[in-house]
Amino acid sequence: MSTPVPMHRFINPPGLYDPAPNGYSHVAMAEGALRLVHVAGQGGEDAGGRLPDDFDAQVAQALWNLQLALAAAGAGPEHVLKLTLLVVDHSQARLASVSGALKALWGALPTPACTLIPVPRLALDGMLFEIDAMAAVPLAPSPAGGFAARLS
Repeated sequence: MSTPVPMHRFINPPGLYDPAPNGYSHVAMAEGALRLVHVAGQGGEDAGGRLPDDFDAQVAQALWNLQLALAAAGAGPEHVLKLTLLVVDHSQARLASVSGALKALWGALPTPACTLIPVPRLALDGMLFEIDAMAAVPLAPSPAGGFAARLS
């Protein structure tokens, strides 16, 4: 697992409840020379477009899809500042499932700011979960003396 990005700060201010058990932070900030990455909503479909019926399987696939999209932009979970989660038929059991999956993905890394929105339906029949992300990747000096995106 990668280490936290020094240009990113995650804050849980005094006076707000501790969101760590749910796998997120209240505030995420990025400073410096950065490339912003916006990942569109990722659902539980695999590369062949197959969507499992099971909620947990959709969450696992959506998080895998998110990682693939981030990697295509030279980013990883350590660069994510903000997540938006859409959950059909939201319940405490589904919250626990999603929270566990997020904590497993982020591990010891600081967790991003996050909003979970219960919804009656998503774009596809049978789709139960969707996640989008905003990430900030530090720029590294290029050999020409300017800045170029650090792609790893």
